[in-house]
Amino acid sequence: MKRIGDFFLFCSGAHVPLLRRAPTETNKYGGIGATIFFTGLLAAFSGGYALWCVFGQLWSTLLFGAIWGLMIFNLDRYIVSGMKKRNKFSSEFLIALPRIVLAILIAIVISKPLELQVFGKEIRQELIIMEQQVFKTQEENVLSRYQHRMNELNGEITLLEKGIQTQALRRDTLQKIAREEADGTGGSKVKNLGPIYKAKKADADSAEIALQRVTLENGALIAGKRKELAGIDSTFKATLAQLDRTHIDGLASQLDALGHLTEKSTPVRWANWFITILFITIETAPVFVKLISARGPYDDLLEAHEHAFIIYRKEKIEKREREYEGRMMVVR
Repeated sequence: MKRIGDFFLFCSGAHVPLLRRAPTETNKYGGIGATIFFTGLLAAFSGGYALWCVFGQLWSTLLFGAIWGLMIFNLDRYIVSGMKKRNKFSSEFLIALPRIVLAILIAIVISKPLELQVFGKEIRQELIIMEQQVFKTQEENVLSRYQHRMNELNGEITLLEKGIQTQALRRDTLQKIAREEADGTGGSKVKNLGPIYKAKKADADSAEIALQRVTLENGALIAGKRKELAGIDSTFKATLAQLDRTHIDGLASQLDALGHLTEKSTPVRWANWFITILFITIETAPVFVKLISARGPYDDLLEAHEHAFIIYRKEKIEKREREYEGRMMVVR
């Protein structure tokens, strides 16, 4: 336990020999050091997970996580150790304000990868929806390249088929007129196969010949256009097969998915904010503990030590100045 306590005192950034002369302060600085240590540990997990999302390599994840955690640990330790207790809270707060802002930025950075892990299941479902939307957009973009020509061909085929149908309807009508003339149900109302019937029968035969000609000509044109449509369809499917269909699961995509979730779901948005606030609280805790804590014996010892060093430095400078003036007097 003593080694753990000494380690946390080291983490606090306090001057341990001076702190030993003020034993009542050890618990306070031990708590500050423990907070700094666990903040660095959380930063290591967060940074490692972020790199795992990008590269998926274990060794690089462990290495980067360790380096990131040590960097955050060292930065927090420097922030807290650089804060000195003053006689006025306002001056202390102004000095601590840049450090608080920096701590908040660090907290936001290290909280995001862990938020991705907390909402992992929901993010994966949202990524599937995002993938479908991306694939649909890609297909629509590809389809738009060929849609105009496909519509033209379909329109031309419709017109050609309509021409055949119109001619077939004319043929059927003329055949009906000739048949009614023959059986006396229409035309002259006289049942016979005389000249009138023969004239109407000739018109029907001409319409039949015209229908065969139109069917042959339009059929050939329709076959050519349908062949062109089949070629376009084959090209369209080949282009779709060449599209990038890789899964969207990168860090940026996960952050985007988390943003969509917070927009769509109020509970997720509040939970996201609470996690961020929790990390901000953890990260700024050492600074605020140091800021709101009362001035203790350790602060007096540290101020006395620094004051003694300042006096020693001034005496050293004055001594050198006197020696310099003495040498100048000798030269003159």
